Amino acid sequence: MLAPLPRGHRRVKRGRNLVFLKDVAALGLTAFGGPQAHLAMMLRLLVDKRRYLTAPELLELMALCQILPGPSSTQTITAIGFRLGGPNLAYLTLLVWMLPAVCIMTVAGLSVSYLDKDLVMRLVQYVQPVAVGFVAYSAYTIARKVIHSKTAVGLLVLAAILVYAVQVPWVMPILLLAGGLITTFRYRKMPQQEKMPMQIEWANFVLWLGILIGAAVLGQFTQLLPVRLFENFYRNGSLVFGGGQVLAPLLYTEFVEFKHYLTSEEFLSGLGLVQALPGPNFSFAAYIGALAMRGEGSGLDGQLLGALVGAAGIFMPGTLLIFFLIRFWDQLKRYRVVKASLEGINAVSAGFVWAATFLLYHPLPDTTVNLALIGATFLLLLWDRVPSYIIVGAALAAGLVF
Repeated sequence: MLAPLPRGHRRVKRGRNLVFLKDVAALGLTAFGGPQAHLAMMLRLLVDKRRYLTAPELLELMALCQILPGPSSTQTITAIGFRLGGPNLAYLTLLVWMLPAVCIMTVAGLSVSYLDKDLVMRLVQYVQPVAVGFVAYSAYTIARKVIHSKTAVGLLVLAAILVYAVQVPWVMPILLLAGGLITTFRYRKMPQQEKMPMQIEWANFVLWLGILIGAAVLGQFTQLLPVRLFENFYRNGSLVFGGGQVLAPLLYTEFVEFKHYLTSEEFLSGLGLVQALPGPNFSFAAYIGALAMRGEGSGLDGQLLGALVGAAGIFMPGTLLIFFLIRFWDQLKRYRVVKASLEGINAVSAGFVWAATFLLYHPLPDTTVNLALIGATFLLLLWDRVPSYIIVGAALAAGLVF
């Protein structure tokens, strides 16, 4: 009599996982504006609408991913998939999230000589201020949900000022650790929880390190360009903190100035395009990989292979590292010291979003239209009646018409 229940439970879980993947696909097609804008859209869709997790839990995951090297938005949404459905759903989440941007950048790499750059910039001219509006809404919503003490307010303001004034990538992980340390001393106010024995699974960490060393040795031994490309991107993905804006100058130095796989104009065209696309900026690696293989005489197949190894190399290390950490994070935060640190980490994370609102606005022309679009986007999100993809779609359509 009880046998049908597990099957029914599995059907419900499978249905929920499919809905989650559909939501991830929607984000992959509409999440413009980089990690902070991605966070705003995740907050609205995955937290407020679907309730897959709470706002503090989302900030926890984002903070963890900012401490690790790799693409923070990709790691965050992959970690959410892991929590909801384990490794299988996490891998599917990663593929669904990155696939649209990677495919577009691969096509761009194959047809770089034929891209109409003016059309691209005209198309996204109104998407950029809309993305700032998303970030402003995220800053307001997150602060309202996670700031509950004067200490947290102080940390938010201090973090926002420092990130705004000192725009170097190593500041962010240091501030996260410092914010957590400050509120750690309030651990006695935290309720005690039953502690579980720490069970750290080292497999993903060992795999990450093994691939890092193995790819370097294999590339040196074989001198095959696809292997060396994979090693180049895997190494960069393993060592870069701070997201796509930090990755870009490193890739420029290695692939343009040192190895001459593509020209400066080609690099900047691809960089402008990836910033205009939804999804992860790390998909830029597919574009570079496709161009790097064009001189090998292998034709279209070789360039597709270059795009594949570029995307795999850049996304794999961050994924392996977040899979390593997320498995024992829930056990670790049962300790009151760790639990208390989350107040400071969340406050500092909220400060990052406030700083990002102003940092993202600065490159835009200071026009009445841009200010109006930012304000209108914020109010529409606050009204909570218009889906995010409608707002982004309207901005794209306006770029074509005006």
